[in-house]
Amino acid sequence: MVETYRIAAYTRISVDTELDRDNTSIENQKAIISDFCRAHFPTSSVVFFEDRDHSGYTFEQRPGYMELRPRLLDHTYDILIVKDLSRFSRRTGKGLSEFEDLAESGIRIISIGENVDYPAKRDDWMKIKLYFFVNEMPVTDASEKVSRVIANRQTRGEWICSVPYGYVITNSKKMLFEVDEGAAAVVREIFRMYLDGWGYKKIANHLTDQHIPTPRMHEKARVEARGDTYRKVIKEKWSIVTISEMLENDFYIGTLRQRKSKRKTINGAQQPLDESEHLVFENHHTPIVDYRTFAEVQQQMKVRTTNNYRGVKKYDNMYSGLLYCGDCGEHMFALSRANAKEAYTCGTYHIRGRAGCTSHHIRADVLDGIVKNYLRKVRDNSAEMIAVLEKRIKDEQAETGDSLRAAAEFDDMIAAEREQLKIMMRQKVRDLARPGANVAVLEQTYDAMIEESEHRIEGLENQMKLAADSRNTVIRANRMAKTAIELFDEILAKEKLDRRDLNLLLDRIIVYEDHVEVHLQDDVDALLKTGTADLDALAFPENESGETAPEPAMVAVQRAEKHQNKEFSVHEFSVGDPLEIYTDREGEVIFKKYSPIGELAQFAGQYAETLSKTCGLAVVICDRDAVIASAGVPKRDYADRKLTPEVDRIVENRQFYIPTDGESVSVVEGGGPVGCLMPIITEGDIAGCVASIHGEEKSAVAPEIEAKLIQTAASFLGKQLEA
Repeated sequence: MVETYRIAAYTRISVDTELDRDNTSIENQKAIISDFCRAHFPTSSVVFFEDRDHSGYTFEQRPGYMELRPRLLDHTYDILIVKDLSRFSRRTGKGLSEFEDLAESGIRIISIGENVDYPAKRDDWMKIKLYFFVNEMPVTDASEKVSRVIANRQTRGEWICSVPYGYVITNSKKMLFEVDEGAAAVVREIFRMYLDGWGYKKIANHLTDQHIPTPRMHEKARVEARGDTYRKVIKEKWSIVTISEMLENDFYIGTLRQRKSKRKTINGAQQPLDESEHLVFENHHTPIVDYRTFAEVQQQMKVRTTNNYRGVKKYDNMYSGLLYCGDCGEHMFALSRANAKEAYTCGTYHIRGRAGCTSHHIRADVLDGIVKNYLRKVRDNSAEMIAVLEKRIKDEQAETGDSLRAAAEFDDMIAAEREQLKIMMRQKVRDLARPGANVAVLEQTYDAMIEESEHRIEGLENQMKLAADSRNTVIRANRMAKTAIELFDEILAKEKLDRRDLNLLLDRIIVYEDHVEVHLQDDVDALLKTGTADLDALAFPENESGETAPEPAMVAVQRAEKHQNKEFSVHEFSVGDPLEIYTDREGEVIFKKYSPIGELAQFAGQYAETLSKTCGLAVVICDRDAVIASAGVPKRDYADRKLTPEVDRIVENRQFYIPTDGESVSVVEGGGPVGCLMPIITEGDIAGCVASIHGEEKSAVAPEIEAKLIQTAASFLGKQLEA
């Protein structure tokens, strides 16, 4: 008696692997399966499921198979038949996993081409694995070939996709493009409005109200003008996201940025890459926006995330948000009147009068003079540095050309090595499938050869990355240097500084009753960019004791008609303090104040908060000059305040410190007494200190536990710096 089965037959074809584009091979598969069933299962019925134009690399994207799968698992069918295993899957891991799931559910799987009948023939499992491995290769080969072609074109600085709004493709075969002047004018207007204080939403609403076509509307009009049909979804309102992305896109300054994302798997989602992995080509095409404007927008975007500065005010108040009272730490309050010069006073004094603080009155014209005097001093003392920068700019084309050629050569070598690796893996499969083969010896030999090849590829990739990084470093540093050189005289020639200049230059200005401290941006990359410089020319002269910057760099006089003239001694800390030059992860050469523990400021703040909340301990963490993090104490009393001379001397001793009876030491002037203090030592150098602060109430933490916590914190931060 012939047994009757319920049979499901699955057929599939994909346009990326089959040449037969009219899909007749589906019919061929059905004919082969029908003939097989008539010969082996004459009394059984067969139901066909199919997927046309779907890749075998995934299951989820195949509607025919996803319709069949639950019916197999609930035993609607007994047998699954395919023409060959490549119709079932072209991905080894997923294919084998799905194969096992069906077999464990009691489904019998037959592949006609390979003569597989599983699990009826248990010995077929090794053969199934080998066939899946071989079937995956055409898919991965095709994907890697496409990726390699794209990578080669990217390495050579060729544009490969659509262009941003403001540009238009003029030759789609050669991927040539040019500026679309109508749209470019809109882009420039967006940058101008943002620098004038407009927010994303206000800009978007303004463009919509003015009936300016959105990028999609603009593209649709261009496509339809050619007589083609435009199928993308159109939005007639400008969006906030569109505006923000345009303002951040350095394509508008002539920069081509390649390899911004990568797929981990063939059909996987695009994963963004770190900027250090991008391929960057400066001066690649005609810019729409000048670099100075672009840099100012990026700086303004950083500022707006921290101080909520928006819009255009009745009075300029250019220093608002940058000025701090040196005694109470509050922001300075702008005094703006039509009949008086722009000036600032302490915010606490403005609210509470002398009961809170003193006035610290200072005029904007005096501040302008202080800032311009500093800038003039840097320029005059930096002749040698500027000469180095100008020479590097002239040599840029030769330097970057060599790096570009080296990167292209490495890319070709990697492609050749990958091809050899594929040949080796195919040969491994053939040798293992040969009758009588010594599987253990062959696998050990081939695995060693494959591992060696993979190491060579990894080494070549690292060398290519170094070549690209070298090129990016030179280009980005020189671009900023050129801007800095042009910026010096431009700012000095202005009668009055504007907000954009100040944001590029200043981090903060701290005003005391008798002196002023000027703090520049930590990275002075908007002004100076170079890999070599004589920093001694920028430092203040030493006094007899060998200490630098003990005296004011200048004296600013604020003259008044009805009051006595006021003198401010000015200390420009960003110049007088030690400086360092280093390269950040984006390849930029940064010139900034040196503070190792300052690099961990955010982490130090979190550590201090944890100690305060879990142990009830008031803690401050300092670098060599000032407090960088605190918890359990009023932040305004400690944040960025200078250390007292007593604490300086204690830290210099490099020993754990506990005050003796009757002794009282404060970390900052007017601060609470130190409970205990431990210097932070990293690689033999003093980087700062950690201290506990005692208030009026007795600490709830036992002295010995408090001491251990502070010592542990200092040791841990020191280790973090070494790492």
